[in-house]
Amino acid sequence: MPLSLRLALRDWDYMTPLVLGDVSSPKLDIKVDRVGTLLTHLGKSEDYDVAEMSFSRYTQLRIDGDVSIVGIPNFIMRGFRHRCIITRKDGPITELGQLAGKRIGVTGWRDSGNTWTRAALRREGVGVEDAMWYAGRLTEAHPIVDRLDGFGRPGRIEAAPGERPMVDLLKEGSLDAIFTPFMPDGYFGGGLPFRQVISDFRGAERRYFDDVGYVPGMHLIGIKAGIVAQNPWVIEELSKLIDESQRLWLSKRRKYADTSPFMMDELLKSAAELPVGWEASGFAVNRKMIADFANELHVQGILPQLITPEDLFSFDVDGSRIG
Repeated sequence: MPLSLRLALRDWDYMTPLVLGDVSSPKLDIKVDRVGTLLTHLGKSEDYDVAEMSFSRYTQLRIDGDVSIVGIPNFIMRGFRHRCIITRKDGPITELGQLAGKRIGVTGWRDSGNTWTRAALRREGVGVEDAMWYAGRLTEAHPIVDRLDGFGRPGRIEAAPGERPMVDLLKEGSLDAIFTPFMPDGYFGGGLPFRQVISDFRGAERRYFDDVGYVPGMHLIGIKAGIVAQNPWVIEELSKLIDESQRLWLSKRRKYADTSPFMMDELLKSAAELPVGWEASGFAVNRKMIADFANELHVQGILPQLITPEDLFSFDVDGSRIG
């Protein structure tokens, strides 16, 4: 009888083959729930066995000695971050280095994506101590929650004034820029007075890749430790399914490229500009990226100590032990 797993994932298009059953395993019976918000703590969930997890929060669990979750180096969410910094269309800021001394809004201080965005900014000479930071909700539609997560520092890292939406603060000039993983409604129609700080963010991201050698990983796959203890093979089987879903989806996207008028151009550029295997799962191929992320968490004051990649991951994607 196959092992039943309930899996919580964001609505990534490349998981469609797994959701529809086009990718399957005789060993696993997987039920995928598409969620808008990541689980607070998979280890304490009564509903899920496996989940997409924040890389940052997983790292914190390891620092805290919480071993209820086994993280595998299968990074289901990756992305460049230069595109995630917006400012006013009529503003003077066109380079990351110009954000020194400015007021920057973030949607969550310890979020993995914002950690990588600050890493990109730090490469341009702007560290945490070189700007004033405000954590808050992006728009009126987003909830008011604690986005400082214990990292507030009066005069350096504070909650958005009055918990007002950051897009309003940016419009009126109370903020100079915002870090956001998702653009606000109306952005793509050009109806908002905002733009990316870097107009050629693709070029900047390509140069970033040439320098570091990877596309930053933000979310990974976590499995409850008890399931792994009883079924050691589950790591390899699940990771293979996720990778195969991504592979099959890319193959179909290249065939059915008319989902948008310029998809073919994007597919050709991505294939030409990024090496084969840039998205590969596994510890060895991602070790430098993992180490860089752990270093950023420490340098940015999110983790009290530096943690090694070997401390973060006990198992590789094939189920073998690391270290």
